[in-house]
Amino acid sequence: MDLDFRYKELLEVIDSFKPFDADIALILGSGLGEFADEVNTVKTIATNALPDYPHSTVQGHKGFIHWAEHKGKRVIIFQGRIHFYEGYKIHETVLPVLIAKRNKSKYLLLTNAAGGINNLFKPADLMLINSINAIAIKKELTNLLGIASLEQKNNMLDFPSDYLMRIIKDAAGKEKIELKEGVYYFSKGPSYETPSEIKMMAKTGSDAVGMSTAHEALFAVANGIQTAGISCITNLAAGISKVKLSHHEVMETAGIVKEKFERLVKRTIELI
Repeated sequence: MDLDFRYKELLEVIDSFKPFDADIALILGSGLGEFADEVNTVKTIATNALPDYPHSTVQGHKGFIHWAEHKGKRVIIFQGRIHFYEGYKIHETVLPVLIAKRNKSKYLLLTNAAGGINNLFKPADLMLINSINAIAIKKELTNLLGIASLEQKNNMLDFPSDYLMRIIKDAAGKEKIELKEGVYYFSKGPSYETPSEIKMMAKTGSDAVGMSTAHEALFAVANGIQTAGISCITNLAAGISKVKLSHHEVMETAGIVKEKFERLVKRTIELI
């Protein structure tokens, strides 16, 4: 599918509205949207004012695009992502990445809330994603990008960006933030995983599970954008946690980690 043609009107509206192109793009995950208030916002547009842009239906995803500046760096921030489990098609879920590409972004930082599978993880940990398990979405991505594109770009191996990984680790060191590292398992949702599914994921070597990020990462890399991801471990996964999982728990833990997360992302932007 030619997404530039499919979303021609949307992209033209953004072109007429944006104050500048941004080298860095940032997609904020559940409960992490308040970061947008911590930088110098130059211009904002509500996504519900854009033609063909899906409406966010999930708590913690406000639905705004911000053009901002931080320490001389220009950033486009997506405050609220589009989830596959909301019923949207795969080409709709990657719209933020398409817009970032249109804004000439060279780097993309993905953030999300995730359930911890690794027994050494605890809620409020931050995990640098070193690989993704995207079996559940690979067919849809192949249909969207085309097999030739996937083979040519070899995008499964190009995520995460070695350069951004070094930058994020350096940022964590400078901010004295303990940064875990691990494999992110993508689940389509919308329901949380069962304990038996979590056991299966653990056997594949996965450290955290969530319902976003994988399709954005692979689509971005296929389009030449250096990409990396950070997961906020907001809860322990089913079968590991002794309490029933809920979105409220996700939001609550994201609020606890807010200050640490903001420092890490700000420093990362500064170092790019």
